[in-house]
Amino acid sequence: MKTYCIVGTGGRSWMYTNALMGDFKEYGQLLAFCDLNQARMDYYNKKINDKFGHAPLPTYRHYDFDKMILEQKPDRVIVTSMDRTHHHYICRAMELGCDVITEKPMTMDAEKCQQIIDTKHKTGKNLTVCFNYRYAPRNTKVKELLAQGICGEIISVHFEWLLDTSHGADYFRRWHRDKRNSGGLLVHKATHHFDLVNWWINSSPETVFAMGDLRFYGRENAEKRGVKEFYNRVRGSEIAKKDPFALKVDESNPNSEMMGLYYNAEHCDGYYRDQSVFGDGISIEDTMSVMVHYKNKVNMTYALNAFMPWEGYRIVFNGTKGRLEFNVVEKAFLTSSDAEDLVIPGMREMEDKKNMIPEIIFQPMWGKPQVIEYDQGDKSGHGGGDSRMLRDVLVGVTDDPLGHAAGYIDGANSILTGIAANQSIKTGLPVKVKDLVNLY
Repeated sequence: MKTYCIVGTGGRSWMYTNALMGDFKEYGQLLAFCDLNQARMDYYNKKINDKFGHAPLPTYRHYDFDKMILEQKPDRVIVTSMDRTHHHYICRAMELGCDVITEKPMTMDAEKCQQIIDTKHKTGKNLTVCFNYRYAPRNTKVKELLAQGICGEIISVHFEWLLDTSHGADYFRRWHRDKRNSGGLLVHKATHHFDLVNWWINSSPETVFAMGDLRFYGRENAEKRGVKEFYNRVRGSEIAKKDPFALKVDESNPNSEMMGLYYNAEHCDGYYRDQSVFGDGISIEDTMSVMVHYKNKVNMTYALNAFMPWEGYRIVFNGTKGRLEFNVVEKAFLTSSDAEDLVIPGMREMEDKKNMIPEIIFQPMWGKPQVIEYDQGDKSGHGGGDSRMLRDVLVGVTDDPLGHAAGYIDGANSILTGIAANQSIKTGLPVKVKDLVNLY
């Protein structure tokens, strides 16, 4: 049985805590939490006591990370902290003799990426990057089809990802809104997307060109649209009550996740989870377009917009034998309570008409389009990917013919597309990925 410590106790870390306390407890033991916010760690200790009857785990502040490792002696460290701190904890854990499991993105700029690679080679420790989207049955089916050569030689890819006015807006309420913390959505969010493409076409980026801007969120854009009333955060604001973009939290339930992790923890670090998406200080883009040339000569056009009325993605693969289209609605928009009003062109409704079937269509070069059927899998997080990924990460990889499990090279290649895109946006020039980092 492996032993673990977790650094970073925000919302994402619960997946690992819950797994080690529940379904995977026979494979791993969680020893301690580490965070800059004591109230968040206390909330998780209460949560594991309430759900699993488990005694409180030792807690360590962020400046006592080394002390935690030396006292607890974990086999592995799980990193789920703010993106800009990933490299610090990854490198320090490996230097202190631990293997590391990190949430995406592995880190957020080229300098930090190189530091991780150098430390990995110096220490020889293992580094796993958690790309749960690979494990979703629908994404796995696309990988199988492409690996079987359904499209022949892939020549080009077009990929459009839409974030809606709930999930997409959330990045502009949180610490992600400051590019110094997250690297922007082309690193923080699109690392999922760029990793999928690397995996699907079995290649890595060579040249990247991008354009992007903040066109919808932020105070200046709201003023141009005629907005006259503004607020800094929702809590305590009368103006926010009229804003459909405002994050509404039920303060009457002190045990809710939002209250426990954020509202009741504000006194420890001054972090406000409910900032206005139309406030000042937003330095990330909400509208991005990227062109990528891969080492295997495939070209991709990619678009990410973070203020759409529905959420999901559409990707097409154009090849010498035909065209594979993949349409996924992760969250649909209902115009009323009547599900019959649900209309998204090109998508099939599920039987309950409240969700949509991710549809895979193959159009051969000569012949009729074919709808590809596949097993939808369970309804766990990230399209059923979370539970499958956790088994590989916490139990071990035994059979992986499609290469689901991701290491540090995969983690680097996914973020390097976004890092190169950020540099291209800044300079207006294409970027050669090999000039950013030495992957050895």
